[in-house]
Amino acid sequence: MNKKEVAEIRRQFTPERCTITRICGCYIDGEKNIKTQLKEAFLSLPEDDGFKYFAIFKKTLSGTLGRNLLNLDFPLEEEKEGGAQEFLLKLRDSQLKDDELIQEFYNKVIETFDFGENYYIILIHMAYDVPGKALDGTEMYDASDNVYHCILGSICPVHLSKPGLGYNIEKNCIENRIQDWIVDQPVKGFLFPCFNERYTDIHSMLYYTKNPAELQEDFIRQMFGCSRIPLAADTQKETFNELISDTLGEDCDYDVIKNIHETLNARLEEFKDEPEPLELGKQEVRRLLEDSGVPEEKLERFEQNYDQCAGEQTSFLATNIASTKRFHIETPDVVIQVKPESAGMVETRMIDGRQCLVIAVSEHVEVNGVPVQILREEDE
Repeated sequence: MNKKEVAEIRRQFTPERCTITRICGCYIDGEKNIKTQLKEAFLSLPEDDGFKYFAIFKKTLSGTLGRNLLNLDFPLEEEKEGGAQEFLLKLRDSQLKDDELIQEFYNKVIETFDFGENYYIILIHMAYDVPGKALDGTEMYDASDNVYHCILGSICPVHLSKPGLGYNIEKNCIENRIQDWIVDQPVKGFLFPCFNERYTDIHSMLYYTKNPAELQEDFIRQMFGCSRIPLAADTQKETFNELISDTLGEDCDYDVIKNIHETLNARLEEFKDEPEPLELGKQEVRRLLEDSGVPEEKLERFEQNYDQCAGEQTSFLATNIASTKRFHIETPDVVIQVKPESAGMVETRMIDGRQCLVIAVSEHVEVNGVPVQILREEDE
């Protein structure tokens, strides 16, 4: 799914657009015991409860594609009888009215989800009558040609509220506040099937993780049967940096790295309005290095390094490997952070026989918040 398709599903989580037919929930304690369950029509919930659930569902489809939201494909064996995709399909087609299937789903989560604290599993069924679109992108609600049936699951931690004092309205006094168990925003979630090209795609699903560094690969494999899992966002950056370092070797100097940084950010800027994230495979990374001035002799060993560091079929999302918020330079004693567009202000020069970083400055400089005077050429 791309950004536009995810956004279209998120827009349904409002009272005016709501297409949720049924909601089920299961509260699990830290010892993996089921404490209570919920099963009812979503529109029968109190209005205030509905708004809070909407916020959770929107959060489950939030974040950056390739970082918080991962498109996962099912292996063929998981689409056969007894496979994970086949089970999810039966669960969806039941519209969450089959108690045995729902209980089996809860048990699968309890067995495979590594958490160790209290959490709340929420499962909903949606039936979205997809409107047609005119050439100018305008939605035509009287021209729908398909209904998107799906299930969305959210796993939310449940924490005890902090102790403290509170105001008791009935007694009109300040007293010790009663601590409650609060359902937090989701840490994991999924949407099945995917809404690809605005149609149902039962061969893939969308997986959500609040923390990109904690995908819980074992949970993905055991719960959903998806064996081909993209590298976590942080791992992609580490792998890309290792690839650059191994390819350049002793010629990995400041100017080349700065050029790679600027070229990558320029491509991201060109691609920012596209619904699909910018993805770089082996050949795209090689072209990036070429455009950044990496010598041809260094590129001769690039492909071997790529296969060893990343794997031949591995690709990188540009948003995971680029530094769009800061240009970071670090030595054992000094750390310099520059706005990406101002990276050219930092240069390397030989001064008195020593390799130095030189920063061009304007007339205004502050040290610990105190304006200081700049040494002028005539003062020298």
